[in-house]
Amino acid sequence: MFGERFGRARSASGLSMKELGDSVGVSANMIKKYEHGESMPSSPVLIRLAKTLGVKSEYFFRPNTIVLGEIQYRKRASLPKKTLHKIEAEVLDQAERWMELKNLWPNFPIDSPNLDLPVNMLHTYEDVEMYANTIREKWGLGPQSITDLTALLEEHGYIVIMISYASEGMCDGLQAVIEDMPIIVCQNNGDGTRQRFTMAHELAHHLLSGLLDSNLDEEHCCHRFAGALLLPLDSLKREIGEKRHTLEIAELYHLKHRYGISMQACIRRAFDTGIISQTEYTKVCKLFSSRGWRKQEPGEPYQLEKTSLFTRLVYRALGEHLIGESKAAELLGKNLMEFHADRFMRKE
Repeated sequence: MFGERFGRARSASGLSMKELGDSVGVSANMIKKYEHGESMPSSPVLIRLAKTLGVKSEYFFRPNTIVLGEIQYRKRASLPKKTLHKIEAEVLDQAERWMELKNLWPNFPIDSPNLDLPVNMLHTYEDVEMYANTIREKWGLGPQSITDLTALLEEHGYIVIMISYASEGMCDGLQAVIEDMPIIVCQNNGDGTRQRFTMAHELAHHLLSGLLDSNLDEEHCCHRFAGALLLPLDSLKREIGEKRHTLEIAELYHLKHRYGISMQACIRRAFDTGIISQTEYTKVCKLFSSRGWRKQEPGEPYQLEKTSLFTRLVYRALGEHLIGESKAAELLGKNLMEFHADRFMRKE
């Protein structure tokens, strides 16, 4: 138990065995022995390890209770394995907190998704578009923009975990399953439209699994679903018309902030749905590339979304006397002083 959790904490920190060993005053070989379960650190070394790795000492001895199942990444091709290990370690840590909280509850107030949708195969990209519309109808969204996609997903039984490794070119997101509860992991940095598109894309991976005809490209289907979920075709046509010769940059910017979808995704939506031609699509894409807008679009970025469901459920469990202050603080990763300040809305 200790070795596995210790190795996970080191992976999450990004430190090599030598770097960690130098920080706490032991050899890299000794760090390796700790991870392989061949040796145990003394109490002073354990305290230094916990401090360096940013965890409490008891973290190393917590039972391993969960396994991430059916992991699917939306990652950049150049992403190193070291960063993937960091991401998985962070996700596992947050997921364990979720499952610990769930198991403390006699009747957990969050149900797994139950969309009760038809299971017909999807043979074309237009079928995928229609499927996204079906989800919108099922969730009662109408033609309006989705103000808070995170809250919407959580309302319908998805666990949303947000992590941040911006400096290392992290994967944009992943989706997995924990004890039959689907989780969606996304970045917590950059432009909010990328974050929202990632969540919609990972939702698509979950919903479209097993429904796609073999002639369809799964990634393109998930992109198409995400675009249709965030900006449905009827709304797009109402905003920019059914046929266009050119698209204005300022027009795309305002569309971005109205629907929470990137300007580039709007361009792709217009092309996929036949509103603009291949020539216009290519022209606008080249313009974005030449001006460096593919990485950072012009104008104010769209605000990032946040998740507060886990925190709210911890306080709810505290209020219903399912847990005490110490457990609440532990679940939230705070010491008691920090927890008291937050609980009673006091400034430190």
